Amino acid sequence: MDKYYAVGVMSGTSLDGIDVAYCSFTKEEDWSFTIEKSHTYIYSNEWKSKLKFAHKLPAEEFLKLHHDYGEYIGIMVKDFVRKIYTKVDLIASHGHTIFHQPENNFTFQLGEGTRIAAITGLPIVSDFRTWDITLGGQGAPLVPVGDKYLFSKYSFCLNLGGFANISLDIEDNRSAFDICPVNFVLNRLISEFGFDFDKNGEIGKKGKINQNLLHDLNALEFYHKTPPKSLSREWVEMNIYPLLMKYNISLYDKLRTIYEHIAIQIYLTINNFKGEKVFITGGGAYNKFLIELFKKYLTQEIIIPDNSIIDYKEALIFAFLGVLKIRKEINCFKSVTGAKSDSVVGILHEPQE
Repeated sequence: MDKYYAVGVMSGTSLDGIDVAYCSFTKEEDWSFTIEKSHTYIYSNEWKSKLKFAHKLPAEEFLKLHHDYGEYIGIMVKDFVRKIYTKVDLIASHGHTIFHQPENNFTFQLGEGTRIAAITGLPIVSDFRTWDITLGGQGAPLVPVGDKYLFSKYSFCLNLGGFANISLDIEDNRSAFDICPVNFVLNRLISEFGFDFDKNGEIGKKGKINQNLLHDLNALEFYHKTPPKSLSREWVEMNIYPLLMKYNISLYDKLRTIYEHIAIQIYLTINNFKGEKVFITGGGAYNKFLIELFKKYLTQEIIIPDNSIIDYKEALIFAFLGVLKIRKEINCFKSVTGAKSDSVVGILHEPQE
């Protein structure tokens, strides 16, 4: 078969909601795709709280939440698929990352795949990261496989979600890594103003840059490591938040300084490589102030696609990784994660007849 219909399900660290995308993929000489239908299911305050504090739960409660969240995804996706009234070959569910500690040889994405398969009655691919970590890799990022096959005409694929990550070819090998926190920290700060996010950067741009805080942020050890490397909630809690608490400055100034920090780290990263086009997706692509800062620093052409790709690129690509999984084709590059070999990641859960 050279045409597939797959549903990608993605929950990001910024807790905006669950992105669901119904996509078609066709393999001729190259892969092509269409996002046929998509929707974001916004988290209730209850689910936001459950996911935000899941890492603090005792073992039994955590395991129950893993199954409950799988049921939540399953019911949601079943409703989504019912409204499509068309063919679905598989569902690829990333789950919601609670722990990501490749240096300690583990990662955990909430949302039990078997439960999703049982509820939807469809094949489910989940748990995309664990196998790569067993091979010595970071288990992240995984989106670069999709970047290489679906968005190859761009020099840099930059995603601005909870964290910024970038994907590019270096001497014909795909390379990718996390750059810095974005919405994970911005949304945390903006919540103190009573908002979920900083629309267009309107609040952040009112502040002033604190040069001492900016220096300390840019001096963090992670930024001076060579790839492969990835970021996590744990890293932010250990490194970013203590610095923000250290400085007795206004919330506006903290927010403005974080914006500058993001722009500088992305500039420093892109400036290390040759390329002409920066393709930007993720929720941060809507932040006009952040994009203005990029234009101040970067000389490359900045390309922002239509909303469906901005919003659903990660769901699209996980659907694609699911397709590669059932084709038993490589969907995780060692050149990206640092693993000892390329691999076919994900666990397939097939419903019983």
